[in-house]
Amino acid sequence: MRHMHLKITTLAERPDLAGPLWRMADDWPEFILHDPVGWSLIGRIVADLPEYVLVATDEDTGKVVARAFSVPLALRARAEGGLPDGGWDQVLLWAFSDLRHGKETDTVSAIEITVDETARGRGVSGRMLAAMRENARARGFSEVVAPVRPNAKHREPAAPIDEYAFRTREDGLPHDPWLRVHVRAGGVIEKVAHASMTVSGSTAQWREWTGLPFDAEGEVEVPGALVPVHCELARGYGVYVEPNVWVRHTL
Repeated sequence: MRHMHLKITTLAERPDLAGPLWRMADDWPEFILHDPVGWSLIGRIVADLPEYVLVATDEDTGKVVARAFSVPLALRARAEGGLPDGGWDQVLLWAFSDLRHGKETDTVSAIEITVDETARGRGVSGRMLAAMRENARARGFSEVVAPVRPNAKHREPAAPIDEYAFRTREDGLPHDPWLRVHVRAGGVIEKVAHASMTVSGSTAQWREWTGLPFDAEGEVEVPGALVPVHCELARGYGVYVEPNVWVRHTL
């Protein structure tokens, strides 16, 4: 497989990449795109915080092959820096509240690292994580936190997240591949964010998003979901509450 020669820049340095960074071939499950917090705010990172958006281009082709979003926030001012159970949704809400009110920020939170399907399996995600850490350090921060979406958990939706998050291999590294990348980079798994992202919709919407019948009460295993979706058939809705895993990177 061809080694990728990457050029990683901030969007502030390359504003011309604002369009191409959205056109990568990714594999996010459809229902994830309907988290209302992400739907409302993910685009604002690009618009309002371009210095915290990293874009990787293949130097041989000029194609955008990866993006990384992060946000600065005043974490230590809230519960003495404790990481919130609300995870991904919560740090996005805090970050844009802090931006709106002009608060002094003290921490950077990772939000997303996405690699184009054509560039998978070449260590690109680890390079983007390293670049995110370096970008935060260069901006005067001493810590990056990450509400990590464990990328193999969807294969075991029934497994308790509190067990899965801390499961290790014989070499002591995490069982989950994406958690393993973070730990190898120097991160420390701290806790589970049990309600990191919430997606709710009517049973009709869930059928549209997943192609599944959603015709029975209770838990429904959905491809790409880390835990089952709870279906309230009699009331006509379903709710997905995704757990993530908090990893703390000291820079």
